[in-house]
Amino acid sequence: MSSVLRTGSLRARAPRAVLRPAARVLGTPVRVRTDAPRIALTFDDGPVRAVTPGIMDVLHDFDARATFFVLMTRARPDAGLVRELGAAGHEVALHGADHRSLRTFTPGEVRDRTRRARDELEQITGAPVTWFRPPYGEQSPARWAAVRSLGLEPVLWSATTWDWKDVPQARRVEKALDGCSAGAILLAHDNFADAVDGVSDGPRPEVDKTDLLTRVLSGLSERGTTATTVSELLRTGRFERRISFAG
Repeated sequence: MSSVLRTGSLRARAPRAVLRPAARVLGTPVRVRTDAPRIALTFDDGPVRAVTPGIMDVLHDFDARATFFVLMTRARPDAGLVRELGAAGHEVALHGADHRSLRTFTPGEVRDRTRRARDELEQITGAPVTWFRPPYGEQSPARWAAVRSLGLEPVLWSATTWDWKDVPQARRVEKALDGCSAGAILLAHDNFADAVDGVSDGPRPEVDKTDLLTRVLSGLSERGTTATTVSELLRTGRFERRISFAG
């Protein structure tokens, strides 16, 4: 999971808004402006056999869909699982070649690495990749532009499950539901990024992700709110963008 708390990192909290007209052009989507009782559910850092199939089972039980922002370090060795996501009606998007922050690389390197990762993911899925989420939510203007030059749209979030924090499960559910007004993009994880993904973010948190997802979807259902993909949510309105740069 791209989930360690870092000073200045957008992983620790939803991005802050910078209220200026430039946000319409330079901003990154964080939610969809809509009255539809829907939210976009997103998962980062997978897929992994130990967790992702259980997540898919819960989504099936609730007739819910999600966008999975995958790492190529996880997608490459289990392309079959990536294809299972698509076959189940979920959306596959790119989280990165690995989980190293974009600030680790020059804008040119970001463009080249992201292009190769996108092309490889499209070969696996057989479908175009539209969305990209920068690891840790970190991006600079030049790196954002490098990603956009590939025809990819960086997408952040407006709500979170706190599934990397050492807090009670009930608090995670409360945090997620508090942020899930109509049009929210909810951040969750089906893995915790580690050395396989080029990073060392501390010990893996002990979180029952299927239980967490069950509780969140149950709470949304009680409100009459459904969870869907970023693309499906966007069909009900338009992106709300914020200028969110770090690193």
